[in-house]
Amino acid sequence: MKKYAYIGCLGFIAVITTEFGVLGILPQIAEHYKISIDKAGYLLSAFALIIALTGPFMTLLTSGFDRRKVMLTAISIFLVTGIVSSLSPPFWLLMLVRILPAFLQPVYIATALSVAISKVDKKHENQMMSIVFSGVAIAMVTTVPFATWLSGISSWESSFMVQTIVSLIALVIIYFSLPSLPVKGKKSYSSQLKILVQPTFIVSTAMNFFMITAWFSTYSYFADYLNKAKGMDTTMVSYMLFVFGIIGVFANWIAGKMLSKNITNTTAFFLSGTLIMPVLLYFSGSNLLANMVVIGIWGFLYSPSFLNASTYMISSVPQSMEFANSLATSFGNLGVTLGTTLGGWMIMTKGVEYNPWIGFIFGLLAFLMIAVRKILERKQELPQLCKE
Repeated sequence: MKKYAYIGCLGFIAVITTEFGVLGILPQIAEHYKISIDKAGYLLSAFALIIALTGPFMTLLTSGFDRRKVMLTAISIFLVTGIVSSLSPPFWLLMLVRILPAFLQPVYIATALSVAISKVDKKHENQMMSIVFSGVAIAMVTTVPFATWLSGISSWESSFMVQTIVSLIALVIIYFSLPSLPVKGKKSYSSQLKILVQPTFIVSTAMNFFMITAWFSTYSYFADYLNKAKGMDTTMVSYMLFVFGIIGVFANWIAGKMLSKNITNTTAFFLSGTLIMPVLLYFSGSNLLANMVVIGIWGFLYSPSFLNASTYMISSVPQSMEFANSLATSFGNLGVTLGTTLGGWMIMTKGVEYNPWIGFIFGLLAFLMIAVRKILERKQELPQLCKE
């Protein structure tokens, strides 16, 4: 039933708007609070770190609760965060309310994915997951660039009002459109924790971590990069975010189709962007048309990264979808934290124009993990072939 997938997608838009809505306004926040850009980046990295550290545990703890109630609770906290943040509180309070929804972000994603595939045949599961994950790209097309544009003509606080409104809409839709969904036959904790010692899952987790680190070493400072390396103002950055996101919606749809045919090849195809983008960004210089084309390619190759990471990890342990996805979300956000931290360090020591090359290094590490998993899977297949 696609209805459940679209409801999950709407909530995902609220989640992503809250997590990444600050990307375009970090320079303004830094100026307002009289702090450096790397410290302003803590608003993103701290959010991601909480997800990384608590995601799997929170998902396990809430795995027996009614899924509708879990989704409503999560979005309610995102709503409160948006309201408080829009009031320009002291920086420590802004940081605190930014952290609170992070505890339930992976819970929401895992639950929304579980609900989305609950009424469909197994062959359509990846497509339903791609609909939910398209919320990432849709947010990048609509709410994130709109929030950046609004902050440019008004104030940075207004961007948080966008997050508040989106969360409120999602909350209302979930409340009135999603029926009660109690969990039947809850899995034991021990049966789910077993995946933590499976070599293919461990390697898949490392691939996820390296891939997201690669992308976010530059993407976390999207506005600062385009400001300083490409000479764009806030309004132009919002337009670039729009281009980035428009392409990203299409990319998620394509990725969903491709994943249904071959998960590994699809993941590797989009991961190639971490190696290609540093070169393209370097040679595009300050040419506006060239940069628009390059940012479009960037949006296409980056946007399905969370969908690819989750699907790649789940494919190694399909029997533990929700827990595996929560770990995918956690390690992905650990990658966001490391990428943001390394990106901030690079900005302060060398300059933001060097950030994409961090992505190049971690992209190579991610490709190495894909190769290692291939080797492990072949070793697992050999005994079966010998028996036959």
